[in-house]
Amino acid sequence: MQQEIYIIDDDDSSILVFKELFKNDLDFKFINIKSEQIDVALKNIPSLIIINEDAVDRDIIELCKQIRSDEDNTITPVIVVSSNTDKPHRVKILQESIEYYIRKPVDEEYLYYTIKNLSRLLTINRRISPLTGLPGNVQIHAELKKRLSNREAFTVLYFDLDNFKAYNDVYGFLKGDEIIVYTADTINRILHKYWTENVFVGHIGGDDFVGIVPDIHCEKVCQEIIANFDAKVSNFFTEADNERGYIEVANRKGIIEQFPLTTLSIGVVVADLGRFHNILEIGEIGAQVKHAAKSVMGSSYAIDRRK
Repeated sequence: MQQEIYIIDDDDSSILVFKELFKNDLDFKFINIKSEQIDVALKNIPSLIIINEDAVDRDIIELCKQIRSDEDNTITPVIVVSSNTDKPHRVKILQESIEYYIRKPVDEEYLYYTIKNLSRLLTINRRISPLTGLPGNVQIHAELKKRLSNREAFTVLYFDLDNFKAYNDVYGFLKGDEIIVYTADTINRILHKYWTENVFVGHIGGDDFVGIVPDIHCEKVCQEIIANFDAKVSNFFTEADNERGYIEVANRKGIIEQFPLTTLSIGVVVADLGRFHNILEIGEIGAQVKHAAKSVMGSSYAIDRRK
C-alpha cells in the first residue's frame, strides 16, 4: 500500500530532496502542499506530514495546533524540519504532540530512516482497533502461538453480540460503536480483575472479541461478565424498546420483523496441555462452542472441556 506523505512548504524547495531520497522506495509518494491548503490536505488523511518551517509563511505553532486538532489526523505523525536552534522554540513545537523536530542542516540518512521507522510504527499501530484500543488479529494469533509453543495450559473466551446487526439498523452505526466500546470495557475490566498477569484481550473485529487467560476454570468469570453486561446494556435502548423487550426492523421487503434486545454470548475453549497443535484447531472449536452459546436465548456462555 502506497503511503502519501505531505510536505508543507510554501516555496516548493523540499519536494525534490525527498523524491530523490526515496527514489528507490515505490511505497512512498511525496506531495507538496502550501500552508494555506492545509485544510484540504487534512481531509485526505496523509500517512505522514513534514513541515519545512523555514519555507512556511504562517506561525508554526498555530499550524501544528491546527493539524493536531483535526480529529481525523490525531495519529498522523508530524515532523518539523527547521534551522531554528532555539531550545524553547523546539520544546514549544514538541508540546503540540509533534513527533520529531529535526534541525538543519539535515543528515539525509538520518531523515530517511526516521521517516521509514515512523511509517513502520504507524503500520503496526493500525493493527490496533482505533475504536476500542485493543489489539487485532495479528496480535491475537501471535499470542495464541506463543502460549502453544510455551506449552501452557490456558483458556480462550470468544465473545459475540447477539442481534447486533438489528441494533445498528435501528439506532445507527454511531450508537452501535458505543455498545462495542461498552462491551470491550466490560470484558477488559473483569478479566483483569480476575487475573493481574498473563491475560490478553483482543478485538477480532466488529462485535467479536477474544480473551486469553492463564486458567482452565472460567465459569465464574463468564457469569460475572454477563451479569455486568446485562446490567447496563439497557441504557443503549429507548424506554419503549426496553419495555417491549424487542426492537422492530423492516426487512428488504418492507415487512416489520422483531428482534430481541442485544445480548452477549461467550464460547469458552479450554486448552489443556497438549490438546491443540495449532491455532486453527482452537478456532474451529471456538466457532462450535460460540454457536452453542448463541443458540440459547439471552446472554449465555458455553464451555468446551473435551480432551
